[in-house]
Amino acid sequence: MEIPDDAVIVNSSRLKSVVWNDFDRVKKGDTLVAICRHCKRKLSGSSTSGTSHLRNHLIRCRKRSNHDVTQLLTRGKKKDGTLSVAKLSFGQEQRKGGESLGIINTKFERGNRKDTSISTGSINFDQKRSRFDLARMIILHGYSLTMVEHFGFRIFVRNLQPLFDPVTIDRVEADCKEIYRIEKQKVYEELDKLPGKVSLYANTWVANVDAKYLSLTAHYIDDAWQLKKKTLNFLMLDPSQTEDMLSEAIMTSLRNWGIDGKLFSIAFDNHVRNDAIVRVIRDQLCEQQCLVCNGQLFDIRCAANVVKLMAQDVLETSFDITHKIRESIRHVRSTQALQDKFNEVVRLAGVNSQKCLCLDNPVQWNLTYVMLEAAIEYRDAFVLLQEHDSFYTMCPSGTEWDRGSAVSSFLKLFVEVSNGFSGNKFSTANVYFPEICDIHLQLIEWCQNSDEFISSLALKMKSRFDEYWKKCSLALAIASILDPRFKMKLVEYYYPKIYGSSAPDCIDIVSNCMKALYNGHAVYSPLASQGQGATSQVGGITAYNDSRNRLTGFDRFVSETSQNPNVKSDLDKYLEEPLFPRSVDFSILSWWKVHTSRYPILSTMARNILGIPLSKVSAEALFNIDDRAVNHSWSSLRSDTLQALMCTQDWMCSELEDSKLSSSSPPLTLCCDAK
Repeated sequence: MEIPDDAVIVNSSRLKSVVWNDFDRVKKGDTLVAICRHCKRKLSGSSTSGTSHLRNHLIRCRKRSNHDVTQLLTRGKKKDGTLSVAKLSFGQEQRKGGESLGIINTKFERGNRKDTSISTGSINFDQKRSRFDLARMIILHGYSLTMVEHFGFRIFVRNLQPLFDPVTIDRVEADCKEIYRIEKQKVYEELDKLPGKVSLYANTWVANVDAKYLSLTAHYIDDAWQLKKKTLNFLMLDPSQTEDMLSEAIMTSLRNWGIDGKLFSIAFDNHVRNDAIVRVIRDQLCEQQCLVCNGQLFDIRCAANVVKLMAQDVLETSFDITHKIRESIRHVRSTQALQDKFNEVVRLAGVNSQKCLCLDNPVQWNLTYVMLEAAIEYRDAFVLLQEHDSFYTMCPSGTEWDRGSAVSSFLKLFVEVSNGFSGNKFSTANVYFPEICDIHLQLIEWCQNSDEFISSLALKMKSRFDEYWKKCSLALAIASILDPRFKMKLVEYYYPKIYGSSAPDCIDIVSNCMKALYNGHAVYSPLASQGQGATSQVGGITAYNDSRNRLTGFDRFVSETSQNPNVKSDLDKYLEEPLFPRSVDFSILSWWKVHTSRYPILSTMARNILGIPLSKVSAEALFNIDDRAVNHSWSSLRSDTLQALMCTQDWMCSELEDSKLSSSSPPLTLCCDAK
């Protein structure tokens, strides 16, 4: 190294810091300069400047042959395997002339530090904590596990934090599973302490080409009257599995989570195979006397799913009409000249529409409605275009345009109802009754249409709808009765329109079911059975010892025959009182939370029924004809790993949503230390 003639090399052997192994200390006049032996860069060498800036330079020095930062550690052993780095700075250096910071090293050597903590003055670096933060990031955002071995990612992490030891795919997979076990225990404890029942929603997913999974999600209202959901399992489906095998797999999941005795209802998509599965599960739970009123509201089907199936019926039946309209739009959009010609025809036809003609996506049925709605407004223009363009041969006939308008009306109703289902991520069961009743009334009207095409299509949809209505009408009606803004009035308003002269009998069925469910909850309510023997309360439900189980019928008899006829029940008081005023910001769960002490038994019933997932299709899957698909980067993972990732992602997202609701700027408590 060349030293200036007027400079003097200062003996640095007495200096204790290891940084002087890579610097020469030179005195030029009254100034002390530290010159890097690798890149010849000059930095302050004064004793008052310390050595932090020299350490930072060595970490980033591109010409330094060995970048092992452990050489920069202070001498001496530390307790508990903690290494100390004096005031190590990870910020960018001040560079002259706009010089950019380059990659510090492209060769990654695995060090010997494992889960050690390294102190950087007031900052502690924890290898295990950082690994778990990385795993949580992958889970939360659905990133591929392979990203940890991507060259660019490793360069980024090394430049950001040189102390972080790169991990392998196997290591991050193991960390994800460890986080899953930690979070699963939290969910288990939460379910164990629930004051009410749990309703299960089963949904089918696809992965890759032929792999299918069944997700089981628990829906419930917690002690704070907050509607919650937790994905419990993500089970791989085998085509050879029978209904009995699937039922047993679901029962095993319920037992493993300790909620087989807390199940109130189970919701499936509308498929005939699911009937047998539900029947087997209900029979087992009835034998164990786990269901209220022998599971009168146990079998629930997804409202959004039946709407989607009816929309598919519409699209299949009207395929020829929608095809002609689609091809008409494709024709006028094919060239700029044709677009200009069509615009002129629109002016001549006197069409005054601001809608844009667009093609649909056959997989998204709501986009077909958007396409039809716009095209119908340009109907006269398309008819006129046919007279001026000999190459345009796909124009629908007058009858087809009329039927296309009817098809658009069908889809419009289904889109509006579906948007209502997805408008609130945490919709309680009371909101669905009026929406479903409106569909019912519209189907009745369409069935009476004079056009055979429309009436036959309406009959096909109504046949599908009637199967759903038969299973779910009681749950829909009772959930609406538990809304203090409606009570029995909404049922009394819709049923005469739906049933005509049979309405009084149908209203009585709903009323009797309401009373039976109330009595079923009253029997097991600790608030209603004071002085009836020693009981212990588990999760808000009275649990009797084995010798008392045989007398459950006797307890019901005492409850029904010992009441003072002059004392009104919770249900009677609730139904007799005036309706609560309707308002935009009304929260039914807040109302029941406030009125729990006034209606102790009915509030328990409300907690269980309002938590039923009458429709829980995600917003992104609401209009998709295909089954919901697993994240592509996860679809080829082993089933146990996929279950760990899918469940943990759901739990972490729920926790994040809860933090956002409780604070405008949620704290980063999601990445807590692993125990």
